[in-house]
Amino acid sequence: MTAPVASTSIGQSISSFLDAAGKFFSDLAAVHWGALLLGLVFFGLNLTLRSRGFFNSLRAAYPAAAFQWRRVWGAYFAAVGFNNVVPARGGDVIKLFLTRSSIPGARYPTVAAAFFVESIFDFSTGLLVLIFAFTQGVFPKPPDFSKLSSFDISYLAEHFHLTLFLITALAILGVLAFALLAERARATWSRVRQGLTILSDRRRYLREVAALQAVAWLCRFTAFWFLLDAFRVGGSVQNVLLVFAVNQVAGAVPFTPGGAGVQQALLLKVFAASAPTAVVAAYSVGQQLTIAVFTALLGLGAVVFIFRFRSFKEVLYAGRASREAEREAERAGAY
Repeated sequence: MTAPVASTSIGQSISSFLDAAGKFFSDLAAVHWGALLLGLVFFGLNLTLRSRGFFNSLRAAYPAAAFQWRRVWGAYFAAVGFNNVVPARGGDVIKLFLTRSSIPGARYPTVAAAFFVESIFDFSTGLLVLIFAFTQGVFPKPPDFSKLSSFDISYLAEHFHLTLFLITALAILGVLAFALLAERARATWSRVRQGLTILSDRRRYLREVAALQAVAWLCRFTAFWFLLDAFRVGGSVQNVLLVFAVNQVAGAVPFTPGGAGVQQALLLKVFAASAPTAVVAAYSVGQQLTIAVFTALLGLGAVVFIFRFRSFKEVLYAGRASREAEREAERAGAY
């Protein structure tokens, strides 16, 4: 019975998304284009500030290397643009490769560790956002996720034992991988610590990373306020924070580009009493489509004009080849 039920749920999820997309395209004339443009400008500024914080983390890890912020900016936008149109977060691979190739003598473990630096502030802020959302009475509690019209999140919520098994299996695989790599742990750990260098200087971390992330969150807040106004849902502190919470949950389910489906289902639930269903449906798709197109175009532009690749696909192939070459060199004792 599970397969037919899952198939039906997927069909319902796709149908719900397509219905919302239809409402968006049929109501384009009602979009406030000035507010939409301002929203995209502030969203781009948010990503730009975040890329600068990432650049500062890398500069602390490689103080003697000369490399350009524009290449780190390009890698950051390429990753976000790719993740917004393709599922499973393949953009992280793109960011890792493009950043590593932009820094003379860089190694993948060090660059990957630098990713973690910005997650500290994001995790803390995201946790506060979720706590706020769950206290507002309109955001569904985790047990109620199974009732949402999005297959990926509702299926995981309905089949709690399967979800628990998957989490446990991933944890066991992580322990086994650590055990198998124990012999190389010292060399790898030294490179990981190098990527976290900026954390050893608290003042520098607060000044060059956390402060930029705080301003970036304010820009993101402003962006979503304008986007809510653009699609006639209405910008307010509460509404923006609820959208943030929706994005937090959708980002944890990377089965669709940018959490599509999950975002639509949650937004319809969250704003059910704030605006007509058709307006919320149009907003849920319109916001995601405009951000996806905006970041994808900028990301592709960075790939072509900064890194001289012809497509995202070509970057992925080059990244896999580069990573394999580094592994082979490590096995041969070159590093």
